[in-house]
Amino acid sequence: MTKNEQRKKMILKLKKFSKNILQKNKADALLLEKLISTTSYQNAKVVATYLSTANEFNTNLFISQAIKDKKTVVIPKTYPKGKMIFVKYDKNHLQKTSFGLLEPTSDIEVKKSNIDFIHVPGVVFSPDGYRIGYGAGYFDRYLADYTGETISTIYPFQLQHFPKDSFDIPVKKLLQ
Repeated sequence: MTKNEQRKKMILKLKKFSKNILQKNKADALLLEKLISTTSYQNAKVVATYLSTANEFNTNLFISQAIKDKKTVVIPKTYPKGKMIFVKYDKNHLQKTSFGLLEPTSDIEVKKSNIDFIHVPGVVFSPDGYRIGYGAGYFDRYLADYTGETISTIYPFQLQHFPKDSFDIPVKKLLQ
């Protein structure tokens, strides 16, 4: 099965799983507890995450907790030709992209070296941390020279084996 086929199949599974709101909310609450219990999170001043879709781990929970914990939260902003930066999160300054995702309106980049850890999205994950994302490659390019901690929160059924490409960058820790 190709990565694209695995991605499509998993997106359908995620949509089905997300329809059971109680089950998903319970899973998300557990994942949040695991995420904020990590040493990476505890020691971080600046945390990067993404604005989730309805079928992904609910990052709104994580963002709210990080703000309560007095951490600086940064989220991705994408540009043409695969460029991505992280910008300080401000719930009052978001706009929809052509993909229908919310992004910051600001272009003020937070330097990669100032980000303590990145909470990385994905669709399918291998046991050794490799991931199949949504296919645009933004995170793999960004992570190629990132030296900090990387963590993904996943539902157990997202764990699968797949062939890796030379440009794939694994996350350092999977929480499930």
